[in-house]
Amino acid sequence: MGVLDWFRKRDDLAFMYDFELIEDTATKVQLKRLAVQTCVNLIARTISQTEFRIKKNGEYTKNEMYYRFNVRPNLNTSASTFWQTVIYKLVHDNECLIVQSDTRDLLVADSFTRVEYAIYEDKFKDVTVKNYTFDRTFPTRDVIYLSYNNDSLTKLIDGLYTDYGELFGRLIEAQKRKNQIRGIIDIEAIQSMNEERQKALQDYINKIYKAFSTKDVAIVPQQKGFTYEEKQQGSSTQPVDEINKITDGFMDQVARAFGIPLAFLRGDMADVEKQTRNYMTFCIDPLLKKVTDELNAKLFSKGEYMSGSRVEAKRISHSNMFDVATAADKLRSAGIATGNELRDQVGLPPSDDPIADQLVITKNYTESLEGGETNES
Repeated sequence: MGVLDWFRKRDDLAFMYDFELIEDTATKVQLKRLAVQTCVNLIARTISQTEFRIKKNGEYTKNEMYYRFNVRPNLNTSASTFWQTVIYKLVHDNECLIVQSDTRDLLVADSFTRVEYAIYEDKFKDVTVKNYTFDRTFPTRDVIYLSYNNDSLTKLIDGLYTDYGELFGRLIEAQKRKNQIRGIIDIEAIQSMNEERQKALQDYINKIYKAFSTKDVAIVPQQKGFTYEEKQQGSSTQPVDEINKITDGFMDQVARAFGIPLAFLRGDMADVEKQTRNYMTFCIDPLLKKVTDELNAKLFSKGEYMSGSRVEAKRISHSNMFDVATAADKLRSAGIATGNELRDQVGLPPSDDPIADQLVITKNYTESLEGGETNES
């Protein structure tokens, strides 16, 4: 006996609206999240490789502060992970708050409330790190507070996504309908239907759908009063390239907002060195300047800073010492830079040799005694 033999005919088919005959396979496309996460994570990964150097009275030193910034800011986080979190929150949330615990650990606040004043220093309360909320209020002088822009980029990106997201969603849905396999089920009119029989019919329909969608070969017994017809038709839709263009277009707009060169983000191989230099100059360096300015203001007094005490950010370099060997030799031999100045530029620690701090000329660049031509040899 067929499944539908349970039921008797009637003209009213209102109950059929309760069946799940249409399978909803639409998935929300995370276009905005993809673009933002790609740009933010790229910036955070780059800055996490920065070395923060400590100068005391003009001399580099490695102390507790250096250890916290470059090795272990707190018990649970490495320095690279710590700075990646700081930059991510700074760029993504437009602000970031770093507080110090009683054990001198540096902690990134997940949430906080800022109380602003016109002529007095601001205060931060309800500071929460993970599941712990500090009872005390932090004055500005005791925290490291970073702000990215005057206005949050989230507003700009949300507005941009309103247009791009709608267009992108339409193209995705159109592409899904292209060459879509469609099934039609004809069911004879049924006079009565209780919950048990409705569930039995629904289970049968689900088995048919699963068999047709997952198996290479599916054999389904035909039931009396139950007809399944499969239809396949192509539709005039935009190709996949159009979807990629929309994705790239939105990604490009987000990258411009963050100051990332478009060619660098896409991974173009042409003029890689120039792209990398522009990325470091216009995107990374301004962020590092914000960080070092805040660190210097909070860690050193005005007198200490003026006497040469400061925090310097030595960011990752896109070139190594072998790439600049010829230029470094020219600068050194012409007396333009000292050995330690050149070592600092290539990321090497200063040398203790006194000659490394002297300007030397290894070429004969002196004028002739008679006022004749200059002898360069």
